[in-house]
Amino acid sequence: MENINFTKSPFLEDEENRRDQIISKRSARDIFLEDDFEDAEIYYPSKINNTLEKEVDQNEVQPFFMPKTHEELAPKVLRKENEISPFILANTSEVSLQHLSSDCIIPAFSKDNERTISHNEFIEGILEAVSIVFPNQSLSLPEIRVSHKVNSRIPSAIHKNVKDLLEHEKTIYYERMAFIVNIPGITEVISGNDLVLSLGGVRAYNQENLYGKKTLEKFRFFIGFQNKVCCNMCVSTDGFLEDLRASTIEELQSKALEVMQNYNAELHLMEMKELTQEYLTEHQFAQLIGKSRLYQHLPKIEKQRIPELNFNDGHLNTIAKDYYEDQNFSRMEDGRINLWDVYNLFTQANKSSYIDTFLHRNLNAFEFSKGVQKALSGTSPFHWFLS
Repeated sequence: MENINFTKSPFLEDEENRRDQIISKRSARDIFLEDDFEDAEIYYPSKINNTLEKEVDQNEVQPFFMPKTHEELAPKVLRKENEISPFILANTSEVSLQHLSSDCIIPAFSKDNERTISHNEFIEGILEAVSIVFPNQSLSLPEIRVSHKVNSRIPSAIHKNVKDLLEHEKTIYYERMAFIVNIPGITEVISGNDLVLSLGGVRAYNQENLYGKKTLEKFRFFIGFQNKVCCNMCVSTDGFLEDLRASTIEELQSKALEVMQNYNAELHLMEMKELTQEYLTEHQFAQLIGKSRLYQHLPKIEKQRIPELNFNDGHLNTIAKDYYEDQNFSRMEDGRINLWDVYNLFTQANKSSYIDTFLHRNLNAFEFSKGVQKALSGTSPFHWFLS
């Protein structure tokens, strides 16, 4: 990796200092949004205006990744990257942070009417935390995907027919949301594929009990790499927090900071590079796909003795098809395929997963690929998939 040193820096001294560090900095709302609100019958988050440059005191926090040179660094400016394809497909659509902020209502817990942390607040909070850990790095604009739109209306239009509703009388929010933001200055190349450091998260209101009282809300957060050839996400265990629970933005930021600090990017890259050195024959790959199909129907007792594979027949059909047809990760002329390509076939198929299962399956793809690698070089519980 050019000009990047993955030596870890000391984390903030304690929770109180970490909280003060976050609060003392300009919030993401100050960066992205102006503080003007319009009167309305329902509460809408503030609207986005022009993005402002953000000044960071580089003496406050030692960055997690430090450039090896002392060249003058460009100011932090968010920019949109030209991406080949979305990082997730399924039934999702792309939206902007402005749309989430100005056009969507915020669900509330019905028992006490306490509002939830909105999707845009989640994204802004993570961007705030990222700016603390990577003060010298510019960020791409977040890519945001949503699904399961919930339609409603304002109280004054309660008796109107749907066809008679005016635009300002309609309300919406999205049950599920996933986003990523890239750090273009931190990259690596594996088997000719450019990888860029990425961070992101998932929020799914369907996993909250909105009919009860407000409790700790559930989020998912990750830091890993995105394969720019196909926009597949590469997530490892130490860079993924599946059950991030928080009741405030400050709590959410604090836990995200811990994940970023504990993430060992150097080890993650080394493990992915090792996958390029192991190959499956055509027969072994066919055995892998066949056993993976059988795995779904094993008796419960037998399945408990075998490592988890969280991919269904639809995913496996895509993997089998792409083994022959994918432009980047298909088989070699003699039918062999290395485990790096197998891993990317799995993450490529995972793009058809729903938002609320996307990250968990992505992590499972990495663990499964490493397990198959161990099975090729010795005894491993994953040997069942090749036997």
